[in-house]
Amino acid sequence: MAIVANKRSIMTLYSGSVDIFSHRVRIVLAEKGVSVEVINIDISDKDKLEDLLELNPYGNSPTLVDRELVLYDANIIMEYLDERFPHPPLMPVYPVARAKTRLMIYRIDREWGDLVRKIESGKTADAQAASKELRNYLIKLAPVFSNSAYFLNEDFSLVDCCIAPILWRLPAWGITLPPEAKAVMKYAERMFARDSFQASLTEAEHELRKSEKFEVVS
Repeated sequence: MAIVANKRSIMTLYSGSVDIFSHRVRIVLAEKGVSVEVINIDISDKDKLEDLLELNPYGNSPTLVDRELVLYDANIIMEYLDERFPHPPLMPVYPVARAKTRLMIYRIDREWGDLVRKIESGKTADAQAASKELRNYLIKLAPVFSNSAYFLNEDFSLVDCCIAPILWRLPAWGITLPPEAKAVMKYAERMFARDSFQASLTEAEHELRKSEKFEVVS
């Protein structure tokens, strides 16, 4: 593993072109302005998959290679990047606030992650039920989105990096939000307008929203 990693002089990210976890890492990289080689992984590309398996025993994306270091969990990668490249900071300074940020990311992964997996599973009944539940989650959380410029924070953070990719995919999942969730939509517009978010998008992710207008419906 070390031999493969040592061959690379530039940071490399093995990334799924529409994978939500890869997307959140790409947002962090763009936010930090890090020079990185992004290798999009496709299950049909056996050579790339073999390279990835040499680095990551699970063969999943995202996988980050930084010289001798190989990381393959999105949340670990995000925190590593935030510490490795401290400006702009994406985690709070104080331990209590940092713990709350980690807890919120855990809750997003625990409560929304399973729904996202079901939506993307291709099983119609499960996907429809999960879409409805995710929609209800967002409606219920709308007041929270209206309390500050970013999610539970006045500054852009790793939590926003986790939420924005989900909101970007709502139209592709057939999810529309009612007027009472307007705060969620306004938040999404602010996230999508960020240079780092636009820079993070792959061609396939652009296609997810092609000719789609992200807006509330009655």
